[in-house]
Amino acid sequence: MQNRSIIRAFRTQVTPLPKPQSDFSHKTVIITGASSGVGKAAAQQFARLGAAKVILACRSVEKGEAAKKEIEAAETVAGVVEVWPLELGSYESIKAFCARADKLDRLDVFVANAGLMSSQCEYYEGYERQTFVHAIAPTLMVLLLLPIMRKTLEQTQSLPHHVIVSSNGHMYTKFLPGKEESIFAAVQGDRDMRLRYYDTKLMQVFAVRELAARMKASGKPLIVLNMVDPGFCQSDLMREKGWELPIRIMMGVADKILARSPDSGARTYTMAAEAGEQSHGMYLEDCGFSTPSPIVDTEEGKELQKRVWNELVEILNANAPGAVDNL
Repeated sequence: MQNRSIIRAFRTQVTPLPKPQSDFSHKTVIITGASSGVGKAAAQQFARLGAAKVILACRSVEKGEAAKKEIEAAETVAGVVEVWPLELGSYESIKAFCARADKLDRLDVFVANAGLMSSQCEYYEGYERQTFVHAIAPTLMVLLLLPIMRKTLEQTQSLPHHVIVSSNGHMYTKFLPGKEESIFAAVQGDRDMRLRYYDTKLMQVFAVRELAARMKASGKPLIVLNMVDPGFCQSDLMREKGWELPIRIMMGVADKILARSPDSGARTYTMAAEAGEQSHGMYLEDCGFSTPSPIVDTEEGKELQKRVWNELVEILNANAPGAVDNL
């Protein structure tokens, strides 16, 4: 396990990560938010490493098609990259996408890469959108994709992976709502929007850890579910207007000096997508095993994890009946 410190964070940020050497021949990969940034770079890496099918799950099909052309030209491949529409702010779009994926011959890797950081409060399906995209949507997709992944394992004996893209930002908040307060109600409205990204990323960590534990306890063939932080990367995460000028200037300078290239950040994804069973439920970064925020393993953290999960189950049972039964 890696120990955290400012020095280590700086050192690993500027030290080149190992180039992936894995073989993804015959495998099918889905990546959300893959029309730009680290998601697109990851799709290109999977294509370079021999994947038979790389599906770009994109909100904008037009941008997805442009990314497809770039990837196929750069890697000299044809017929490998596909673009599927996915609106991560819609239950119906998520369910339709996963129903389509369920008809694939196989599905080996699902990378939940899409995310957003916003100072503006808006809603998807009645929930603040960062909450929906970071906590609700990836949990639902993992559950809905479990059947095709178990089928893949049975037919190929190749271990499939769910890779949830996390963030060290979850360490910048303690997120301790009152014991009687709904977790998901605590992240509604425009209160503390500066911390909303961090809060929802911590909620994501809780959700993934509980889901991973329940998958393992189910007694069914294990599909790996892990989390990976790609580090500080050049991306359009803060693409939305609304951030104050000093923050934009600071991030612009940091982007030039410290940020990893999208290709470097994507190396953490391919590492997570080949990590063995020992990575199940684990937090990965810098192409190695790491640890999440210290709060996660405290008694308060364990209680929060159960509360996040129980509320998520209620939400999913109401809006995607049967999904939780896939566990």
